[in-house]
Amino acid sequence: MSNSHVKTDTKHYRGRFAPSPTGPLHFGSLVSALASYLDAKKQQGSWIIRIEDVDGTRCKPSFSEQIIDTLTSYQLHSDEPVRTQSQHSETYEEYLSELKRQKLVFPCNCTRQSLTQFNGNHPSECSSTVEASHSWRLKASPNIYQCRDKIQGLLTFTDDLKNNCPVLKRKDGYFSYQLAVVVDDHLQNISHLVRGADLIETTAQQLHLYDVLGWTPPDICHIPLIINPSGDKISKQNHAKAIENAHLPTLLRALHYLQINADNASSIIEALTQAINMWNPNKLKDIKYLPIESQDRHLI
Repeated sequence: MSNSHVKTDTKHYRGRFAPSPTGPLHFGSLVSALASYLDAKKQQGSWIIRIEDVDGTRCKPSFSEQIIDTLTSYQLHSDEPVRTQSQHSETYEEYLSELKRQKLVFPCNCTRQSLTQFNGNHPSECSSTVEASHSWRLKASPNIYQCRDKIQGLLTFTDDLKNNCPVLKRKDGYFSYQLAVVVDDHLQNISHLVRGADLIETTAQQLHLYDVLGWTPPDICHIPLIINPSGDKISKQNHAKAIENAHLPTLLRALHYLQINADNASSIIEALTQAINMWNPNKLKDIKYLPIESQDRHLI
């Protein structure tokens, strides 16, 4: 790999928040940002913002700006310059080439329609060609991985890799989240991930990529998802509202779902200072979902 993106050595805690700019920041994302921020600051670590805009069909620069502006308004500042994935395609291509060299990926001409019989999964290597439009997929693996999650407990992934070959580079040339997030977390020396429980299902594929690339994965934990009255997670896909900038009551309600009561704070900075001291992931232990409370439905 070229020296332009060689990983630098570090020994202290490095966490990150990495939103996809497919819309403005919503309440669920604020809770996730706070959890990763508080965990980093409680351990005197660094907290880094990364914009995961690798999907050029859905992500927009205007949303990236909105997200950064909103985070800034809540005094959530990145300790390093914000990394933007769309500017690093050459880096992802180099690591994809390494996987090709190891014969761990294969070209795929399959369409979504042809995979409906497998519920959208791609169970095994296909006989495709690079002569036609193709994606690149990671080969299935019999490997079993475990992850000690300080919130969700011991996670064991036994069948996650056996019958699915995830896309690493799409037919349209865009790289997948799976490859980009692993490469970026490695190159940015991310030591700890605090993220939503919806990403548990992607963990095995990421641990496998760390394994085959010879890297040590970060410590990973998953905070409970806030769900709406229909039982769906609060997300842009489910038409979540943009949150108001610099709104102390919204911040206090977000902290509430992280089991932190800072209601006596008179400013955002004061609330964050209190929250860092009170952050305790054990209070979220073994919880996967948090139903939205009636008083907060206007936020979603």
